[in-house]
Amino acid sequence: MAVQEARQYGEHATACAGCAHCGQAGHRRAVAAFLARRDELAAGHGVPAAVAHSPVAARQWVSDELAQSARAVSAHGREAGVAWLDRVRRGSLGAVWGAVLALLLGQALTAVASGWTGARTAGLCTALVLAALLSVAAHAHRSRGGLLAPLIGEDNRLSTTRAVAAAWLLLLGYTLLFLAFLAPGANAFGLARGAGLLTVLALVSAVSVTARLVVTAGIASRRLQKVRADRPRAADLLCDDSGRACLADVQYLLVSGSVLVLTAVGLARHPDGLSPVPWSLVLLLGVSAAWHLAAKSTEGVRPTIHSVVRSREAGDLDAPIRTGDDIEIRGCGFVPPGAGAPDPLTRLVVRIGPVHAHVPLVPVPGGFANPTDAALTVPLPADVEPGLVEVSVVTAAGVETNRVTIDVVD
Repeated sequence: MAVQEARQYGEHATACAGCAHCGQAGHRRAVAAFLARRDELAAGHGVPAAVAHSPVAARQWVSDELAQSARAVSAHGREAGVAWLDRVRRGSLGAVWGAVLALLLGQALTAVASGWTGARTAGLCTALVLAALLSVAAHAHRSRGGLLAPLIGEDNRLSTTRAVAAAWLLLLGYTLLFLAFLAPGANAFGLARGAGLLTVLALVSAVSVTARLVVTAGIASRRLQKVRADRPRAADLLCDDSGRACLADVQYLLVSGSVLVLTAVGLARHPDGLSPVPWSLVLLLGVSAAWHLAAKSTEGVRPTIHSVVRSREAGDLDAPIRTGDDIEIRGCGFVPPGAGAPDPLTRLVVRIGPVHAHVPLVPVPGGFANPTDAALTVPLPADVEPGLVEVSVVTAAGVETNRVTIDVVD
């Protein structure tokens, strides 16, 4: 029943493609249907009588049923992600032009007592130019969230280093445009006052580029596994791919944001030149950036098989591995960060000789008992010939583990 409802919602969402409300509602209903179905099957209900007599057949039927429902949830998630990006694009443009309007109202109110000044005109002109440029950029990237597009990485998550670099670039652009409108041709761009600001911009830009190189190198070496997310989330700036808070990201965002605010306040108090950034703050940001890059360089673990053993049921006799037996593969890195959702779990494959066996999903209340990051159980296919056979695991990120040889007896 739950799978039927998920299909009906999928047909409705297809008919309403691009509708943000239908996309979100359909995704929520599909998730609720999947969770209800998972808990129902975990309790042993809903299994057809034709397969209930065979534990192996029942487990395979349950796994296929959950995999089909998980694919429906994933499809709804992608549709909801597209609608979310469109909503973010419109919201970000509204925020930009709302900020321009707020600046105009604030200047008009404060000018009643002190009068209109050249600095107010320069600030308003700068805001209008930046808003126009940002609107053009948002339109050019309207399919990827508008202004959010440059901050989204290849894994469809928000990048902390890109967000920090974009914030500093925006501040520097506003400062230079403001000074150009305030005093055209004047020597307001003194290198002595702007050296700290330019150093900070160079630093955060270098961190952004270096972080991308580190991630690329980790993926190439198969040490770092990246699973694409359904959509970007604000929590990506502070969390790792699995959704847990990352201290390195938090401190980098906090330190760089604090220095950015202090620099912006300095510009507002002395709007006659580039805001001087104290070298102590530059050093603090450098230490924070080094911490962030060091954490990026050490994250990730290459999926590895440590051992393969015959899975033994209670009361079963000890015996060698035979065709049809369950084998338990022990190791690490089988479920990379971000791959704990049902749909990525269904893409986990074990290569046993020439046969590729999909790992069955074994539901328990609140989650899955199989597979896990450190162990997974899979039945030995009948097509596997007796003798020495190599076993390896291919994760949802497409990374294959080392190969371990087992002896299958007749």
